[in-house]
This record gives sequence, structure tokens and C-alpha cells, in this order.
Amino acid sequence: MSRYKPIRLDHQRLDPAQMEQISIQLLEQLGSRRSVRSFSDDPVPLVLIDRAIEIASTAPSGAHRQPWKFVVVDDPQLKLKIRQAAEKEEQRSYSSRMPQEWLDALEPLGTDAVKPYLVEAPYLVVLFAETHQIDESGSKSRNYYVSESVGIAAGMFVAALHLMGLATLTHTPSPMGFLREILQRPANERPYLLFPVGYPAERCEVPDIARKPLDQVRIRNLDSREADS
Repeated sequence: MSRYKPIRLDHQRLDPAQMEQISIQLLEQLGSRRSVRSFSDDPVPLVLIDRAIEIASTAPSGAHRQPWKFVVVDDPQLKLKIRQAAEKEEQRSYSSRMPQEWLDALEPLGTDAVKPYLVEAPYLVVLFAETHQIDESGSKSRNYYVSESVGIAAGMFVAALHLMGLATLTHTPSPMGFLREILQRPANERPYLLFPVGYPAERCEVPDIARKPLDQVRIRNLDSREADS
């Protein structure tokens, strides 16, 4: 017997003019988002981090498995361990793992192997991708489209933090296995992204870069009637 039991969608169609206004506001708000590498140590209410995680968890996922775990770290000693391990991997990457082409691409961003924000930010949030689920009896069941699902949740987490007035950075030290070891996560969880979260430092500076305009990122397929004319 099928377990599929649909419910009525709760959706209110908005006036097109209202939708247009909302889209403009969102573009203005999210268009000001920047990756931050200099954080204030001012405290941030934990409820905001939890709320952002709840928002991220509304993301669609393969077979609705929601294959993500957000580990929130605020202990100074634990943050220090993570920084030391991350910088060790980053030093290896910058000195020998990354080809020159990659280093050249990073040069305008001013990044290097030193990551002080991993201890400066009030919180580190480590996102793990759950490869499979394990129930109370120890039985395993596969998760589907894990990377895609977790990637969408990560994007929603970043957007939620920004709209709340907080800043973050998607940090990806590679390899990231040390995060699972330090945070004592199970073998079915794979480190995916590391987010320092907090307020930007008072005189925070960011790279002077611009985003690609719409005509460089959106390709419109012509209506068949236009193509034939």
C-alpha cells in the first residue's frame, strides 16, 4: 500500500506588481552580500544561528532525506583546534597542492593560508553531508542527490544570515577530514563547508570585485515562434 498522502498546498498568488517590488528588494538586499574574512568578536544571539539553520533546512532534498547536519561551535579551544588544523592543510595547498593557475585566480581576492577568522568569529558552523542514514537498530538506508541537496541548503543558510544582518564566509580547507575527527562526527557524515558567522569587524574590508551582469549568466532560449521568424 502506498504511503503517499498529499496535502493541499498553502499558496497565495501575489499581484504581479507586488512580486516585482519584492524581487527588486531581494536583489538590493542580497546584492550587498559579501564574503567576510574579518569579524567582530561581539556576541551573537544563538537563536539567530538556530533560526538560520531552520531556514536552510526548508531546502528541497532528494527523496526528502534532508541529508545535512549543522554543527555549531562556540568553544574557544575547539575553534583554535579547527584553525590550527585548517591552516596546516591550507599551508600545504598554497605551497604545493594548488597549481599556479589557481593561485593566480585567488590573487585578486587577497587570500592566503592564515585564517584568523576561525577564532575571531563568535561561531563556526560546520555543515556535514550525510551519505546515508542509520536508524536505531543500526540499519543503513541510502540518501539521494546528497551534494545537490546540501549545496542548496548551504545557499539558503548564507542568504538567511545576510538578511538577518550577519556575515559569513564559505570556507573549504581541503582535505577537510580533520573536521569530522575534531567534532567527533560519525563516519556517514562528510564535511562539506565551514562557515565562520558573526558581525563584520568595524573596519572590515573586502575585495574590490564586481559580479557578472545578468546577460552573462542568463541564457534565454527563443520562443519557437521567434526562432522561426
